[in-house]
Amino acid sequence: MLKVIDGGVTAPKGFKASGIEAEIKKKNKKDIALIYSEVPATAAGTFTTNRVKAAPVLVDIDTVKKGKGQAIIANSGNANACNGKKGITDAKKMQTETAKALKIKSDLVYVASTGVIGQTLPMDRVVKGISKAVKSLHHEGNDDAASAIMTTDTFPKSISVEFELDGKTCRMGAICKGSGMIAPLMAGPHATMLCFITTDANVDQKLLQKMIETSVDRSFNHVTVDNDESTNDTCIIFANGLAGNKTLKSKSSQDYAVFLEALQFVTTTLAKMMARDGEGATKFVEVIVENAKTEKDAFVIAKAIANSPLVKTAIFGADANWGRIICAAGYSGVKINPDVVDITLGGKSKDEEDFELIKLARNGISTNFPESDAKKLLENSDILILVDIKEGSQSSYVWTCDFSYDYVKINGSYRS
Repeated sequence: MLKVIDGGVTAPKGFKASGIEAEIKKKNKKDIALIYSEVPATAAGTFTTNRVKAAPVLVDIDTVKKGKGQAIIANSGNANACNGKKGITDAKKMQTETAKALKIKSDLVYVASTGVIGQTLPMDRVVKGISKAVKSLHHEGNDDAASAIMTTDTFPKSISVEFELDGKTCRMGAICKGSGMIAPLMAGPHATMLCFITTDANVDQKLLQKMIETSVDRSFNHVTVDNDESTNDTCIIFANGLAGNKTLKSKSSQDYAVFLEALQFVTTTLAKMMARDGEGATKFVEVIVENAKTEKDAFVIAKAIANSPLVKTAIFGADANWGRIICAAGYSGVKINPDVVDITLGGKSKDEEDFELIKLARNGISTNFPESDAKKLLENSDILILVDIKEGSQSSYVWTCDFSYDYVKINGSYRS
């Protein structure tokens, strides 16, 4: 049985973490995070599919091919993207300096960065920061590490769980950052979303890679804040095996389902946190499209609705303007018959379990719903948009947020 516990990335056996101030961008703000396994771990990862990839992503894509890892060094305040050869040199220096300080091989170190694109890293501060981060490592360092990778995030994002494999108690923990420039589309080896996952379970590397790809595709790839896919999106998982379970190698194993459930819970929880913490967001929004011909069709429609600035601003203003929803479905690229589409709106507070629902449109025509009731629903913190296109039996979902005045303020002065 899956049990939520405290500890984040340091909850599993053998993991330490730290988060320190290196003044990469601002004073009095943690900006370097370090996660360390006391023994080499099996490693897997997924990365942005943006053709413009930051230097750390390129370094990690090469590193993960060996399937091992022991440390992750990450900085905020600077993306180290679009810096040419110097960017690669600086990312590799972060890798080698971390390895030297930890007395491990450099190809066991992964690098991540988040922040402004097109500015070079202040490597003198970074190198000093790495030394400080190594000295600060401890078994309760999760919160510091989670804070150190934040940029425009309003709160640190962390989760950890406990489960059983092969009769052994295993743990999994993770930290994540993401608030703006969020529309991840990550694939296996080849403002920003970063996620670092640790587990003390013993898992075969090829299976771990397949599971992280599956889990990311069902969670982070279903989040959008502003439809901007970052140059730096990275998700890395370490499995150090210290729980002592027999190596998980097969999809046919009962333990496979248990581990994947734990991984899916962790990534889904963090994905929803990201959507809830979208830049300037006041509301969490879930868009569900039902009865499409294919799951892909449902996803494409859901994402078009979730990305629509007109839909997102209407939600912010508590305006049940369902015409914007069906309009977005219509330009999504998926063939639909607007004369059969139903649209339902739901609203609830964050702590409530069930949504209160109002059908806004039936067969493409307004139900003449009470505007005051719909407005009241939209004043809740959690919003559901349910679209039934009546073309088949497949469904999909996307998590997003509203667009407020603060989104423009934050992004209008991001570099300053």
